[in-house]
Amino acid sequence: MDPYDSDSSFDDEGDFTETGVLLGYAADEILEDSISHLGGTPTWLDDATPPPGEFAKCKVCNSPMLLLLELHGDLPDDFPDDERRLYIFACPRKPCNRKPGSIRALRATRKLKSEQPRSAQEQKEVEEIPTEAPKEEEKTKNEAPRPDLGASLFGSSSLIGSVSANSNPFSSGGAGASSNPFSSGSNNTNSNPFAAPAPSPGLVAKPSTPASTTANTLSDSFADKVRVSSPPPPPAASFKTITPPEETSGPVTPWPAESDFPAPYPRFYLDAEYETLSRPSTPTIPDNVTIDNSEEAGSSGGADLKDAFESELDKAFMRFSTRLGHNPEQILRYQFRGNPLLYSHTDAIGKRLHEVLAHKPANAHIATTTTTGGQGPSVSSRIPRCEYCGSERVFEFQLVPHAISVLEDGREGVGLGDAGMEWGTIMLAVCGRDCGPKEVGVVGYREEWAGVQWEEAAK
Repeated sequence: MDPYDSDSSFDDEGDFTETGVLLGYAADEILEDSISHLGGTPTWLDDATPPPGEFAKCKVCNSPMLLLLELHGDLPDDFPDDERRLYIFACPRKPCNRKPGSIRALRATRKLKSEQPRSAQEQKEVEEIPTEAPKEEEKTKNEAPRPDLGASLFGSSSLIGSVSANSNPFSSGGAGASSNPFSSGSNNTNSNPFAAPAPSPGLVAKPSTPASTTANTLSDSFADKVRVSSPPPPPAASFKTITPPEETSGPVTPWPAESDFPAPYPRFYLDAEYETLSRPSTPTIPDNVTIDNSEEAGSSGGADLKDAFESELDKAFMRFSTRLGHNPEQILRYQFRGNPLLYSHTDAIGKRLHEVLAHKPANAHIATTTTTGGQGPSVSSRIPRCEYCGSERVFEFQLVPHAISVLEDGREGVGLGDAGMEWGTIMLAVCGRDCGPKEVGVVGYREEWAGVQWEEAAK
């Protein structure tokens, strides 16, 4: 067992435990957040300032892509002066599957106050550190303990199916310690990064412990619920940066007209709750796995079948499937500055990130509502740095396979005969400084790192 395979703890008298990971679920109707959604078409921080058209196109076929997810991403504790939205786009064309650039991530940021200039030391680090810092020297530094991530993210409103003081980062906000980070606004200090700016009632689900509310001048959002109070770290390494879109001279390719895009995926709004794990049970064999029960398997019966089964499956995939099985309807896993759940250890991304995660202390349980600060290594050192400012990127969320089932259900016959998504998970890592336009009120767009682990069928 990997040191980080056992990442939950259970009380002697309890069968369940709650982790610091916020799970997103698809909902047909608007709950609290009218901005965050799965599928549909994107909305922008400023309708008059859409992203440059190049961000809409698949890097493989150069055709417009479809929106998989839009997330309201304000993080008042980390970036109190920033409005944020996050987008994941994917090319629906079968020939583009499994190719770099067929899935892209975009972050929109608008500054509410002037950004503080970098210190001379920070600027020197960005300009002088080599293009690719040595892996060994990029190991994550331990950060000071952070406040309860769940409580920050979920605010005051009650969570769905969860008894906790942590609020739902997918909702807007409401009275109580738990508020939905995917929603627009809330009356407590935790805001929903997925939420819209207007205040709306909190989710009603399992009761949660109420907490004192505080007026917030910013809109509540999922990120607001997921926020962590410590400031973003300064850039530790860099390479030659590129010019942000808003500073590029010359004409900008306009965002394509709606008619230029294929028919969008169905639109689903987001609901959320903290991840709850039950006591481990015997893993089930996934539907896409077939075990040969012929005479060639030997005469020892069950023992041979067990060996054959275990040899067929990537250990990471087994852990991934077992973990998702606790909450099978989840489509999104959110934990700002946390670590992703890897779908595989054998692909390029899996090997790179697993190398860091495998050194996590065996007793570092994520069954707390904190981020990785003080709990072992982070994957940030193995993720490409921000190409615009050189800062380290941090993990924010990942999409998981049930999102495919939700989006593609009933989509057959829409004129995309070669449609079909084949990814196992899509991980989003964003600039740790949330870099954006320096001018107040100007919306800027940055392409972020979308780490895709493609579906693997056991043979």
